[in-house]
Amino acid sequence: MPVLTRLVPSPLFVEVRPGALDALGGILADQRLSASGRIAVAISNGSGAAMRRRLEPALPGADWYNVDDGSLDSAVRLAESVRGGHYDAMVGLGGGKIIDAAKYAAARVGLPLVAVATNLAHDGICSPVSTLDNDAGRGSYGVPSPIGIIVDLDVIRQAPPRFVAAGIGDVVSNISACADWELSHAVTGEPVDGLAVAMARSAGENLLRHPGNTQDQDLLTALAEALVLSGIAMNIAGSTRPSSGACHEISHALDVLYPKRSAQHGEQVGLGAAFASFLRGERELTGLIVERLASHGLPVTAAQIGFTEAEFTDAVHYAPNTRPGRFTILEHLDLSPSAIRDAYADYVQAVNS
Repeated sequence: MPVLTRLVPSPLFVEVRPGALDALGGILADQRLSASGRIAVAISNGSGAAMRRRLEPALPGADWYNVDDGSLDSAVRLAESVRGGHYDAMVGLGGGKIIDAAKYAAARVGLPLVAVATNLAHDGICSPVSTLDNDAGRGSYGVPSPIGIIVDLDVIRQAPPRFVAAGIGDVVSNISACADWELSHAVTGEPVDGLAVAMARSAGENLLRHPGNTQDQDLLTALAEALVLSGIAMNIAGSTRPSSGACHEISHALDVLYPKRSAQHGEQVGLGAAFASFLRGERELTGLIVERLASHGLPVTAAQIGFTEAEFTDAVHYAPNTRPGRFTILEHLDLSPSAIRDAYADYVQAVNS
């Protein structure tokens, strides 16, 4: 009988530890990515300047590129600036917007991308997707996932606690996303990749039940590793399915309908996961998600991120339009606006009881 196997797309290296940032040059050389030190480093115009001053003496062969924002235009400009530079690799140094722009630019010019995260707000540090603002609002673009991940826990501790908490919301939402995928399998016959589900859900369950706070090194390590596992799960699935269900549809709808008022991605998908779990009738899980989100200061109602009941109702009703062809609890129930409003009122009552 033949032995069947498959290759799992994953980073060449993952460094999660205090002080990792100062070892960046050595890590790239040790991993044979850039023995010459010829790298392009993408940074933000703000906090990136301080990072450049800190790292520039240790990276004499690097060229530094400022990225204006997390837009498609900025990512394209970065690619054009880097093109022809004869670099060994590109490094995206910063938060999610910088890393997403760098992933897109690196893919466009054919360079391997190393993601060096300065916060843990969402799973973009390892995912095969760049989420970038465009003329139509916001789009998701398929790209190769980073070849390497570096997370310096000393740097992460200096990030605003809200960003770390948002990452927890993003990872916990995996649990709801996987439940939506399994629902689709039961109703529509959509294939489910069990390995992708195992990785994504395990990452979510770990953070759901972790007792630490956002300053604990153990929690920060668990969060960084969970974000990496979420990215690998998406690579295995070949889509965002294991990490994106109704929770993300609701978040995308808030971004589209209220672009100047949307909160952190992880805050929105965490709330979306709690509400989606409620819609699926998973009362115990809903309670656990709400409890964990609240313990980290994350919103559990629309009002806590500045949206009225009517606005949240409109977003939930619009949400399926953000991912045509994806089947979740929202598509399954196909609720009218009045039914959504009633369900949300019941959810808020359950949360406050």
